[in-house]
Amino acid sequence: MQISAGRVGLALGAMAAAAGIAWFLLPKPVPVETASVVKGRFVASVDEDGKTRIRQRYVVAAPLAGRLTRVRLKAGDPVTADEVVAAILPPPAPLLDPRSRREAEERLGTAEAAVERSKATVERAQAQTAQAKTDLDRTRTLATTGASTVQALERAELAQRIADRDLRAAEFLNHAAEHEVAQAKALLGRYKEGADAPAELWSVTAPVSGVVLKVAQESETVVQSGMPLLEIGDPRDLEIVTDVLSTDAVEIRPGADVTIEHWGGPGTLSGRVRRIEPAAFTKVSTLGVEEQRVNVLIDVLSPPQQWAGLGDGYQVYTRITVFTQPDIEIIPAGALFRRSDGWSVYLVENGRAEFRAVDVIRRSGGFAAIGKGLQQGERVIVYPGDQVGAGVRVSAKP
Repeated sequence: MQISAGRVGLALGAMAAAAGIAWFLLPKPVPVETASVVKGRFVASVDEDGKTRIRQRYVVAAPLAGRLTRVRLKAGDPVTADEVVAAILPPPAPLLDPRSRREAEERLGTAEAAVERSKATVERAQAQTAQAKTDLDRTRTLATTGASTVQALERAELAQRIADRDLRAAEFLNHAAEHEVAQAKALLGRYKEGADAPAELWSVTAPVSGVVLKVAQESETVVQSGMPLLEIGDPRDLEIVTDVLSTDAVEIRPGADVTIEHWGGPGTLSGRVRRIEPAAFTKVSTLGVEEQRVNVLIDVLSPPQQWAGLGDGYQVYTRITVFTQPDIEIIPAGALFRRSDGWSVYLVENGRAEFRAVDVIRRSGGFAAIGKGLQQGERVIVYPGDQVGAGVRVSAKP
């Protein structure tokens, strides 16, 4: 049978059409995102926002009640130890209504009369004392000559002592009466022209040298004892307070390294955990969930001139190291998915997805440390979708 060229061409065309239809019907490769397995040092950290605060803050409070004069200091002003930062005047005397004022004037008159009476009593006591002394001298003279008895001498000495005591009592009464007059005059002093004396100031001094952080009361006002006036601290003595979940705080140890980021300046700062507070507190998250949080205190180790722009209450981002592992395979945490009771990944081998079970040691910061199941240089599929399965053709996204 002779095969013509037309028949050959027709057969080839049919084969090409069949191949085209078959290629068209074949499933297209699933576009996927891939990442290489790298080997290096894995660091797990607890990442949270924190705030700076001055380690030692001193609140200057009013030592007594009175009228505070205007505070001239502003936040940021430097102060030295024992420098006067505020002054307090004595509280003003209460106002007297007309009736109370009239009663006070009458009490002043009574006190002045009592002074005159006490003066007369003192003069009488002085005369009696002088007479008793004269009688005693006369009796002693007579006793020496035998013209007077011993009993008479003793009575004269007793009278002398009694007269002296009466004189002292009269002087004390006169002194008390004068004080009562002064007290009554003081009560009415603000109503007497020219009686007001300059008030004595009580100076409030700074306990330490530093910078004024906050002025709690700037304007002149009446203050009570213990009322805060201003805060003083050293802005160079900063620490960072980061509140972390209580479940994360269990892993943090004093002395752990800390990386401080997003603090407003170039580069990162280094720090170290000084203390983990033993008591947790409840805090509501942005999603409205109650969380148990723990404060972690961090010391800044970088040179002060590097973070000179930081101040009290500034926000920073901290990475607290809780686990390190050198020379281990690392992949993006998004490549992992659960299968049964373990972790698994999909590799890309010859354009197809290959299933692989792996042993995950630790995950942190978007990465995972793999103990077994992967080798350096292999490529894993990140965030595999439902279309990805073992043996499925895949193509890496450009």
